[in-house]
Amino acid sequence: MASTEPGAASGAGSGTDTPPRKRDRTHFLYLAVIVAVLLGIAVGFLFPDLGKNLKPLGDAFVNLIKMMISPIIFCTVVLGIGSIRQAAKVGKVGGLAIGYFLIMSTFALIIGLVVGNILDPGTGLNLAAISGKPPAAEQQGTTEFLLGIIPTTLFSPLVGNSVLSTLFVALLVGFAVQALGPTGEPILRGIKYIEKLVFRVLAMIMWVAPIGAFGAIAAVVGATKGAALIELAKLMLGFYLTCVIFIFVVLGLVLRLFTGLSIFALLRYLAREFLLIVSTSSSESALPRLIAKMEHVGISRPVVGITVPTGYSFNLDGTAIYLTMASIFIADALGKPLALGEQIGLLLFMIIASKGAAGVSGAGLATLSGGLSSHRPDLVDGVAIIAGIDRFMSEARALTNFAGNAVATVLIGNWVGEFDRAKAERVLSGQDPFDEATMLDDDHTRESQAPESPSLSKA
Repeated sequence: MASTEPGAASGAGSGTDTPPRKRDRTHFLYLAVIVAVLLGIAVGFLFPDLGKNLKPLGDAFVNLIKMMISPIIFCTVVLGIGSIRQAAKVGKVGGLAIGYFLIMSTFALIIGLVVGNILDPGTGLNLAAISGKPPAAEQQGTTEFLLGIIPTTLFSPLVGNSVLSTLFVALLVGFAVQALGPTGEPILRGIKYIEKLVFRVLAMIMWVAPIGAFGAIAAVVGATKGAALIELAKLMLGFYLTCVIFIFVVLGLVLRLFTGLSIFALLRYLAREFLLIVSTSSSESALPRLIAKMEHVGISRPVVGITVPTGYSFNLDGTAIYLTMASIFIADALGKPLALGEQIGLLLFMIIASKGAAGVSGAGLATLSGGLSSHRPDLVDGVAIIAGIDRFMSEARALTNFAGNAVATVLIGNWVGEFDRAKAERVLSGQDPFDEATMLDDDHTRESQAPESPSLSKA
């Protein structure tokens, strides 16, 4: 067996050595966005007319994101329904997990709406004056709106611009594949491959995010001077504060109420994972470690194996808060605030469309664009305003998602009687520390769990 030590993969002349891992270059993109935002602010202040003329750069980036909305929603919703079917096979654990995830995600969306309405970030900017867009068409009646959701053909939403039609078809296809049973598995695998292709294209598009952020920020600052920066800062700080309240108050109370454990002790136990997430801006990077640590804290392997992966698609609390607050900001900044009924409709759409957005750079922007397209198409261009600060909020989204999944795993384990409370207290108090040697890499983890090599963990 090839060595898993850091230098083993690079040994010269060994044909059996594992190939070196590809370097993660997304941190370069993060730095590029920061530099682009700072340059855009400088250009907007020093050369306001030039800054306003750079707006097409931001518009072009938004158009690229809009191009990806329909395929992303179709793939994630169809596969999400497939995941529900697979999770439901395990009975009580799957049902409890999915029910809890839907309730908490909805609660997070509601918190985002409440805080967004209290803070009203973006109010007074009136950026619609510089958009150069014609006024939005008159709204349809209820009957026309509902009939418009039904597409001309089953496949036309994938090449059209009606997000609700795409969602409608995705739900039909998802439940149809579910009804096929084992016969539908090849279809789900095929859609999974399509999803990989779609997200690969999205990842390529995200590399032009610095250009879009530069143009959007320069145009906004050029038109509003410091007012835009103040409102953007208000949105960011409000989002951070909301995430902190959700983790330490909402999740903390739920954890204490049902298990008697402290949220501070649990988060301290997961400190290394939080540092990993901050460095990658994705909770996906800490998935293997969360599985290992949840088992070590006293939760049975079947419960962890069901709850954690399912939660990564269905328990996106941070993303839910971000989507609702960003929608309110864009509407207020463009001087077209969302009515309460529109906010509720948007919330219902986000509950479904946000599933599957975890761990994919740019998926949050695509889901935000899709939600606005479905309810207020005249607001989609405002996504360019958010693009400049989206990366600054990605860490908070990922950290909140991760904390929510950790708490959910403990709760589900406790509810189904698969949680060793005595061991959890020893682990969280530091008496039974986690063995970091078992987390060298993913390949080592898989090998150490293989039935044919039980002695490896004792070596």
